[in-house]
Amino acid sequence: MNEIVANDRLGAFCRHTHAEMKGAPGGPLVGLTFGVKDIYDIAGHRNGFGSPDWLRTHDAATRTAPVVQSLLDAGADMVGKTHTDEITWSLNGENAHYGTPVNVNAPGRIPGGSSSGSAAAVAGGLCDFALGSDTGGSVRAPASFCGIFGIRPTHGRVSLAGACPLAPSFDTCGWFARSAELLERVGRVLLGGKKGEAPRRLLLAEDAFGLAGEAVAGALAPAVARVSALLGKPERVTVAADGLSQWHQVFRVLQAAEAWAQHGEWVRRVKPSLGPGIKQRAQWAADLDPALVDPARKRREEIAHHMDGLLAGGAVLALPTVPGIAPIRNALPAETEDFRARALAFLCPAGLARLPQVSLPLATLDGCPLGLSLVAARGADAMLLELATKLK
Repeated sequence: MNEIVANDRLGAFCRHTHAEMKGAPGGPLVGLTFGVKDIYDIAGHRNGFGSPDWLRTHDAATRTAPVVQSLLDAGADMVGKTHTDEITWSLNGENAHYGTPVNVNAPGRIPGGSSSGSAAAVAGGLCDFALGSDTGGSVRAPASFCGIFGIRPTHGRVSLAGACPLAPSFDTCGWFARSAELLERVGRVLLGGKKGEAPRRLLLAEDAFGLAGEAVAGALAPAVARVSALLGKPERVTVAADGLSQWHQVFRVLQAAEAWAQHGEWVRRVKPSLGPGIKQRAQWAADLDPALVDPARKRREEIAHHMDGLLAGGAVLALPTVPGIAPIRNALPAETEDFRARALAFLCPAGLARLPQVSLPLATLDGCPLGLSLVAARGADAMLLELATKLK
């Protein structure tokens, strides 16, 4: 075990599934270190997936996940595997079995999840960048909470072969960095190196800012002004005419149906010891009325079509990443679930419409980080990454 992991005082890295690999001697990422969320296959090692029961009931991988191999081939050194919430089904980062990684930029508060260890490791300077995954917000929320850069790419843009799934039609491979320049540099490797088209106009999600409240909107106003200085005066738009909370319900049904299709048989057979929140979500998924699924799928495609039209012509949509700063650690379950539901209303549009989204650490509130998000059309990942590097 290397010194980085051995001396990790943030609880970001896994000891029980430790793996490390040297990168190629040359390449665009040579000299950089990265962590890997404990859902990605590393040849000869088992995935923990945030669950001791998963670790116990699954064999070692026979090959390394392509996305990890791409980073190694580009010269970066993998220093360890990072903690995740159980089966990636949480936004908190509080794992009942392995603990909660430290959020160095908001002491006493959660790092966010499910990519908790990756976000904590990057924020704490333990590695240069880290891989996470984002289904409902598991890169974007921790990026906002920890005050770092994070991207959820266009769905399907980066390979998830060799990664533990949660809800495949929403799952994406995302990553974190402490600078926009490094976030974009990693993107050139994982997205194929093509330059993005120039953004042409800025949209302001009036309903999202209204839902977040005056304190959040006020804290983010200078960040919005920085984007406006590059793209021009924003056009105020309503993203969800029927309400972002209604969109969250569509996401909730589809995520639960897909998650149970993926893991229901394992849950029934193994009867894993699931922690608070995850246990209740699994039970809700098990009891989900199948008649709800097809209407939700239809509504999802309507939402995607609406978002396609909204973002046509090089538009960029600005909104709060989440509706507030990181919640306090060990909060009451009712408070945790309330914040999660409110956060998913902000996070679900990109997932439902399969869009790329970056969270930028451009604001603070009450001394804690607060992210501004930018969303663009499908395939416009490079445009977002390049735009982020210009927001000085």
